[in-house]
Amino acid sequence: MNQTCHRFALICARVSPCLPLRVVAENWPNWRGLHWDGSSTETGLPTKFSQTENLRWSTVLPGEGASTPVVWGDSVFLTAAAGTDGSVALCLDRATGIEKWRKTFSGGAYDNRSNFASSSATTDGEKVVFFFGNGPMACFDFEGRELWAFDVTERYGDFSFQWTFSSSPVLERGKLYLQVLQRNEVVHERGKAGAESYLLALDPGTGKEIYRHVRPSAAKKESLEAYSTPVPLEFNGRRELLVVGGDVLTGHDPESGKELWRWGTWNPAHQEEWWRLVPSPVFGAGVILACGPKNAPIFAVKAGLSGTHAAPEAVVWASNPSKEVPITSDVATPLFYQGRFYVIDHGASRSLSCIDPATGKIIYTQRTGSREKFEASPTGADGKIYLMNQLGDVFVIKAGDTYELLHQAPMGTTMKNISRASIAVSQGNLFIRTDTQLFCVGK
Repeated sequence: MNQTCHRFALICARVSPCLPLRVVAENWPNWRGLHWDGSSTETGLPTKFSQTENLRWSTVLPGEGASTPVVWGDSVFLTAAAGTDGSVALCLDRATGIEKWRKTFSGGAYDNRSNFASSSATTDGEKVVFFFGNGPMACFDFEGRELWAFDVTERYGDFSFQWTFSSSPVLERGKLYLQVLQRNEVVHERGKAGAESYLLALDPGTGKEIYRHVRPSAAKKESLEAYSTPVPLEFNGRRELLVVGGDVLTGHDPESGKELWRWGTWNPAHQEEWWRLVPSPVFGAGVILACGPKNAPIFAVKAGLSGTHAAPEAVVWASNPSKEVPITSDVATPLFYQGRFYVIDHGASRSLSCIDPATGKIIYTQRTGSREKFEASPTGADGKIYLMNQLGDVFVIKAGDTYELLHQAPMGTTMKNISRASIAVSQGNLFIRTDTQLFCVGK
């Protein structure tokens, strides 16, 4: 069994001896899924669906949120901003959508563009950890019993962000990680002068600190801020955590937080002060993608680096964002699926690009025809690419070297452009979170 299977103990369906062997059903234990790249090996997923067709169940959520559903076994975990009731952590029954339990935390909506329920939960199959953008972090068992809880801002200081902090926690090999890449000054009366950016590792059984590694950066003002999530990587026998933000991409030793290597930058001389970073890094075929913000290029950086590298010596290729249909991503994290990178441009083009990871060759770039921007990251499974725009319109596109739109389904209900959660895949179903509801699609 490979290391990924050891990490997450995949759930298998019973198979009759007289039937052909089916692919095991996967869990979706964190924001970007079992493989940390937005992909799933599941098959048998529906191509066509709607709010009534091929629908297993739907449930109205207690509030908005950009957190992606996290699925393990018979449980679905997600967060919501429930207005004056604060933020809530939810556990739903995977088979029915019925609520099993909920926990309430202080703070809900922050402003008319964001709330504190944007970070996705993370689980190792025994416990689940929730984090909210105003600081609360808590760990529960699958029955809803609290194992520990604390406020990150009370322990480590108030967050210094222009917008609402929304990095997701990561459970990996017995450690719980959270990155805080923030400004070094007070902003909107939050934070403090001299605030440090850091990578935090906690004991998931107790919530106690294992280490807090300070991550320095020469970036300025908002360019210090990142809303990305750390990504575990194992390459050529070396394990590391990928962290992107503050104008650089870094790899860290998961055991100590020590920086193994650093590459940058898309912001020469750090002259641009307003380039906060949203997309997380993604690894595939020996390269790591780092997306520069606000129509900057996408850079493919060599995996396995050591030491400090300035652009461009460690770059395998970089995209050209000045094309008529640009290859860039300001918000959505690219997908790696079946040997290809897929990049969705959330800007004016609303285009999907398929890219060869080894060369950066653009296999195709196609406008989707979407009415609204894409901020949810793409998901790949069953030979299909699943996209969702801010209105909750889901696009199903055939995976491969030719663009083919297979289906389009309006899943939003209010016409509010707030759907930002990526689509999760687990155990034969799609979990689609829109403005007001969670839909479970499939058999």
